[in-house]
Amino acid sequence: MVKNNPEAKFTLEYKSVTVFAPINAAFQKYPKPIDESQFYLTLYHMGSLAKTTDQLATMTHINTELEGHPPLWITTKSDPNGNELYVNNAKILQDLSNIKAKNNGKEQVVHKIDEVLVPTTSPRTLASGLAKPNALDFLSQFETLDINPYRVRNFRQRVQQLQKQDVFRNMGTHTFFIPIDEGILHSDLIDNKTIDGHLIPKKVLFTAPTHRDIAFETTANGDNLKVYITFFQEPNDKTEAVYIKSETRVGDARHSPGVVISEIVKPNIPVENGVIHLIQKPLMVVDTTVNQFLQFKEKGEGPLSRFVEAIADTGDLGKDFLRTIERARTITLFAPSNAAWNRGTIKSVLGSPERMQEILYLHLVVDERLTKDQIMKNNKRQFKVYQAPTMNAGKNLYFNVATSGDDSVLTVEGGGVNATVIQANIAATNGIIHIIDRVLGVPYTTVYDKLQQDPMLNETFHLGSFGDFNAQLNNTKKKFTFFVPRDKAWADARLIQPSTVKKLFMRELGYYAQQILQRHLVESEVPYTMERLVKLTTNKTNSATRVPRKEVELQSLRSTLRISVEERQNHTYVIHWKGNRIPVFRPNVECTNGIIHVIDAPFLQEDDIRVIRDSGVGIFLSSNLLMVLLVKWLFL
Repeated sequence: MVKNNPEAKFTLEYKSVTVFAPINAAFQKYPKPIDESQFYLTLYHMGSLAKTTDQLATMTHINTELEGHPPLWITTKSDPNGNELYVNNAKILQDLSNIKAKNNGKEQVVHKIDEVLVPTTSPRTLASGLAKPNALDFLSQFETLDINPYRVRNFRQRVQQLQKQDVFRNMGTHTFFIPIDEGILHSDLIDNKTIDGHLIPKKVLFTAPTHRDIAFETTANGDNLKVYITFFQEPNDKTEAVYIKSETRVGDARHSPGVVISEIVKPNIPVENGVIHLIQKPLMVVDTTVNQFLQFKEKGEGPLSRFVEAIADTGDLGKDFLRTIERARTITLFAPSNAAWNRGTIKSVLGSPERMQEILYLHLVVDERLTKDQIMKNNKRQFKVYQAPTMNAGKNLYFNVATSGDDSVLTVEGGGVNATVIQANIAATNGIIHIIDRVLGVPYTTVYDKLQQDPMLNETFHLGSFGDFNAQLNNTKKKFTFFVPRDKAWADARLIQPSTVKKLFMRELGYYAQQILQRHLVESEVPYTMERLVKLTTNKTNSATRVPRKEVELQSLRSTLRISVEERQNHTYVIHWKGNRIPVFRPNVECTNGIIHVIDAPFLQEDDIRVIRDSGVGIFLSSNLLMVLLVKWLFL
């Protein structure tokens, strides 16, 4: 290209320059064939004066030898392995750079880069008088620029009607987001503050060097309105699409709190006062229902495209799910990300429409608009784990909030699967969408893993670690039903049976802890769900009253466990054991090798552990265990 461009050869012969040279692989990625009409590109890759990478790292921009074009923007990106340096969106390959030379006494330096730099103007646009365009010039004269197939007339019209030209004319270093015509459904919703929310001031942010998941303040910030913009990418997205989200943290009468997501459809357009990204839809504007949002994403490879595919693959039952969303007054949808559908265990349910329908409804809460803040407030207000009923009858979602400094992570459990909310508060006219990192209701962990990972089952897992009890829970060739006391259950038991629980949690007496836990664990060919236990323990003649009349004998690892189970009117369950009524906090937590029922009290009695003193040395024995040891001694 240099050899075929007389101006480029002249520049290298007589000027001091910095050459940003794209490697061959960069041209292979370049979307257009290089022909004679594009040889002017070589001058755009030449910066005035010779600058090493150390010198560039102290600069925000360097002027280019391509006359009439904005400068080349320099970005330093902090990285654990050292700082990376970018020119526009191209990474400077520092190990292959700083190649110095002199020609006719003029210092020159070459840096190799991994992308071809793309100018905004061309000889044709320069001939028409469009030189060194700023963001307003771009908006006003986009028809003369090569941005096909996109148009931005609607947004330009609103900028003109509201006399907001100064937002795009102001000199400085800014990042502008301009929505294309196709994504603007209701232009009247774009007001002065909305336009302000499309500008990140005093920062030039190209997509490659910009850190993901960092919130940048927009010009739509004041006492009554606070709006931030974040760049993000969907993990494992083969399209490598980059998205942005505007988060209205403090809203007003016209701007609802919540998140709006938009894909960058044409990134990294350099202008004199920063960089422009063309985006799929306007930010801050909430003008679609949840259903419309999903259908809109179906057109491309959006963050929820795999979720939409799963709904479609469920056939008529999937259509029923969408109709439920459409008809509901307000909803909260926990939508699995694309990466969430890659887990092997999910393949086993994708072929069953009925099972998939159950799973879909497990992600849906109707008649409640649950933002992340609202869930956190509900947790604090109730002083316990907040629960929300789903459209999967009898199935609740359980929430936990982990806080570290100013950051908080929200997790949600449904059907035994604990998922993290990776994108909260996507706003729709009829509800809220939270993107989660797993598909609820499809188990992917063993009983052991679930016990180890669940923050409210720490005490039982700790107790099982005294001996070899926990190890068996990883056996995938067996099917377990495990009645697991949650941490609060053990805390309550310490108040009711302080001496017994204290002895139980003494590590030197781990054998007895194992004996108690064995009472809670049942092994069978098919795990016992709560529904099955209700059916087994309800007198058929009085089934309408749903009152347990008989006990079922379950063969636990420690003799026989005799219980009965009643289902209350609110679809919660109570276990009756030896005169005790034990509420089931979370029923039917599915695992790959069984089911966990999280209960509010352990199967534990005062006389399970007794003290026998011999020669001043205390020995703790349960009454039943003492009889077993005595029999063994008699047969020696």
